[in-house]
Amino acid sequence: MSETSLDDLLHPPTDPYDRGFLDTGDGNRVYYEQLGNPEGKPALYVHGGPGAGAPRRATRAWDPARYRVIRYDQRNCGRSTPHASDPAADMALNTTQHLVDDMERLRVHLGVERWLLDGASWGSTLILAYAQQHPERVSEIVLQAVTTTCRAETDWLYHRVSAFKPEAWDRFRAAVPEHAWDGDVYALLAAYARRMEHPDRAVRAAAADAWLAWEDAVVSDEPNGVPGMYGAREADDRIAFVRICAHFFSHGAWLAEDQLLRGAHRLAGIPGVLVHGRYDMGSPVQTAWELAKAWPDARLHVFDDSGHVGGEAMRRTVFEALEEFKHR
Repeated sequence: MSETSLDDLLHPPTDPYDRGFLDTGDGNRVYYEQLGNPEGKPALYVHGGPGAGAPRRATRAWDPARYRVIRYDQRNCGRSTPHASDPAADMALNTTQHLVDDMERLRVHLGVERWLLDGASWGSTLILAYAQQHPERVSEIVLQAVTTTCRAETDWLYHRVSAFKPEAWDRFRAAVPEHAWDGDVYALLAAYARRMEHPDRAVRAAAADAWLAWEDAVVSDEPNGVPGMYGAREADDRIAFVRICAHFFSHGAWLAEDQLLRGAHRLAGIPGVLVHGRYDMGSPVQTAWELAKAWPDARLHVFDDSGHVGGEAMRRTVFEALEEFKHR
């Protein structure tokens, strides 16, 4: 008998029952919404990017009878204001610490004592940063496409993976001709960050197009790869996504090297599930492996049929983790 498909296991679609904006006190307003059971187990979904924004579709992964799911748009993206597509938005007010503080501010605003944290890619970096500062506020963690945004990961994604895509990387580098490549990936990303601050929208849009074309090239040939996955955004969202990414990654996300791996001992006692595709071209599996070794309460699942985008087996494992944790 064949295994029940994931689609048959998922819960009925759940739409938000509450929406609002969190005033951060510095001119930013962070959009949030709540789904499921207002009296249920609190869980926060932390989106990737940075700057990708929260999903706008109904969710089916969470049991609406057991979970109080909170989704939000991180600073300057999605429905949060000011939007990074507006050149007047001040990127100096958007750093990893700002985002960690926003998560804690949102927890207090919503009256949550402890919450489960779920996220992928950049979302996993932000979750780890938050959980290491506020471990007493975290009940469980579920991470997919695990990243810590250390130098080795950034150098891989924006330079060394070019060994597989040399023609695409040459186009990526050529889009900032004012930068003479000297082997410093952070200098290259800083050149993009400067372009994304240009007063001419056409200049910003062209740089965003080049950045997104590179991101798409990296993941397009993975198992279950989705051509155009990064570029399939509305014009303002394309500009905001790349402006925020270039700003964060050119600064190493304001994290000391290997900070989140070295701080993994702070997660002791927090159950975790790590889910990663072995052929993740954007985020090599080594990071997930090292994190699992440093965090004894985490279980690592690596899938040979998946990359950064994931696949049904990866999504099933995340679903099963959420089903397991809803009873704790």
